[in-house]
Amino acid sequence: MLSSSSEGAEIFFSREEIDKCSPSRRDGIDVQKETFLRYSYCSFLQTLGIRLQLPQTTIATAMVLCHRFFLRRSHAYHDRFVIATSALFLAAKSEETPRPLNSFVLVSYEMCHRQDLASFNYNMPKDWFEHYKERILEAEQSILTALDFEISVEHPYTQLVSVLNKNGLLQSNLFNIAWKFVNDGLRSSLWLQFKPNHIAAGAAFLAARTMNMNLLMSGGSEWWQDFQTSPVILDTVVRQMLELYG
Repeated sequence: MLSSSSEGAEIFFSREEIDKCSPSRRDGIDVQKETFLRYSYCSFLQTLGIRLQLPQTTIATAMVLCHRFFLRRSHAYHDRFVIATSALFLAAKSEETPRPLNSFVLVSYEMCHRQDLASFNYNMPKDWFEHYKERILEAEQSILTALDFEISVEHPYTQLVSVLNKNGLLQSNLFNIAWKFVNDGLRSSLWLQFKPNHIAAGAAFLAARTMNMNLLMSGGSEWWQDFQTSPVILDTVVRQMLELYG
């Protein structure tokens, strides 16, 4: 059973708990397989969100909702792409960037079947649209129930912008690279383990290391202090981020 620590509305788990106690383990899905499934629905969400012209924050919220859902429900009993579509539909509403449900249905179905809807032949079931739409709505209720209707998500973007702006680095390549590390980190379980400022610190550290840049921030203090992050947490976040590129 998963235990947790909390910070406001956010609930965090250790990596060991996530790996060992995922509901998918009971159904024969090991850590490596679940990691692949996590990557695949995140990739799907990124493309779906771009095609629906949604901002990155909304896409990121949907990814985190998916991570939280599959922390509580097994992959064996839920179509990850339907869950992802519903999570993005929910995220778009919660982030105040809504799109019509029909748009989600059309683009998601087209992506899942890898063909242009305009070219579908007469063999397609006449009620495919309503059937898929109903699946998305049912999945939306499943997500809300699994998450106890808590769908708010805090992201590292705010902390990253705030700290780098404070230190005159917002217009630098460092910021752009760190932003990319944050986005790449969404494919992992980091958002289930760490607060946003911890992830922002890890992304900034990796960006600085990529640029061979020695960061000294406000008052010449250790730069990670501006992110209110300890060296131990920073090291853990960085190591897990680097695993994404292994």
